[in-house]
Amino acid sequence: MSYLLEHIVFDNTSESGSGSDFELLDDFDIPCDVAQGSDFQTIFLPTVYGLIFLLGIIGNGLVVAVMGFQNKSKTMTDKYRLHLSVADLLFVLTLPFWAVDAASSWYFGSFLCVTVHMIYTVNLYSSVLILAFISLDRYLAVVHATNSQAPRKLLAERVIYVGVWLPAALLTVPDLVFAKAQDTGTRVICDRLYPFETLTIWTAAFRFQHILVGFVLPGLIILICYCIIICKLSQGSKVQQKRKALKTTVILILCFFSCWLPYCAGIFVDTLVILNVIPHSCGLDQSLQMWISITEALAYFHCCLNPILYAFLGVKFKKSAQNALTVSRGSSLKILSKKRAGLSSVSTESESSSFHSS
Repeated sequence: MSYLLEHIVFDNTSESGSGSDFELLDDFDIPCDVAQGSDFQTIFLPTVYGLIFLLGIIGNGLVVAVMGFQNKSKTMTDKYRLHLSVADLLFVLTLPFWAVDAASSWYFGSFLCVTVHMIYTVNLYSSVLILAFISLDRYLAVVHATNSQAPRKLLAERVIYVGVWLPAALLTVPDLVFAKAQDTGTRVICDRLYPFETLTIWTAAFRFQHILVGFVLPGLIILICYCIIICKLSQGSKVQQKRKALKTTVILILCFFSCWLPYCAGIFVDTLVILNVIPHSCGLDQSLQMWISITEALAYFHCCLNPILYAFLGVKFKKSAQNALTVSRGSSLKILSKKRAGLSSVSTESESSSFHSS
């Protein structure tokens, strides 16, 4: 979240070598127009975060409401959808804090700084790992349809907590240790503040962790599973029905990699610059700053697409949503009918039942 500040610190160390913070600031000649990038982030990021927040709240909130409203036993697919929407919903709840931070400063204190960082991290990783579990479930259901019920149930009810929520929770430990709110003189920042002597090592390590756990591993699982599914669906009869399933599968793959690959590629190149693997230059810094800001927003936008891709495209979810809305409206009508003076209980039941049948 603090890309600009982070780069000023790294550039200071590379230009000055060693010495006190005051010496670093005196010796450091800023070669780039950082104000331009700063203005871009204070306008672009809050706007995009606000849009993602609204869309994510509406889409994922509806999924959680519909799934929670169902009285019947949920299928494995329903359980994954609920897990995914809860993760995405909690993720978007942190975006207003980051929007205010990007636009002005951090006004929420150290406790909320650590808390928001931990919520952000656990749900960022869990949402991506759940997508990998969904692809595994689809693989078992399509490729091993005859004997997949037991392993699918095990994945959906037991393994998901060990394979998704536990690792995501453990990955918040660095937030608990390093996340702090600190006054820099011009504004208060909320970020992971690593020891100055090992700043480069910590930053590179956690960035590579993010790329590996948050993109490469789940991305490989998703790609392999869906490629096998495509090969399976391409065989046999029922061409029209399978063509629709193939189209949906390709859309899922393209959306995941289109949203996450540009951002992960950006932070990977930026980390190589920090490690001096790629030569540092002003133009490259400005380009990376702009690229990461834009692609980060694109990656976060995936949490708004998840309800559409994994819920609203399904016919069963549409029916469940319609039933939930119908029952909800019917219940409201029944309550209002009871309040009307002079109406008997028989007429109330009649009115409610006729509404359901419409």
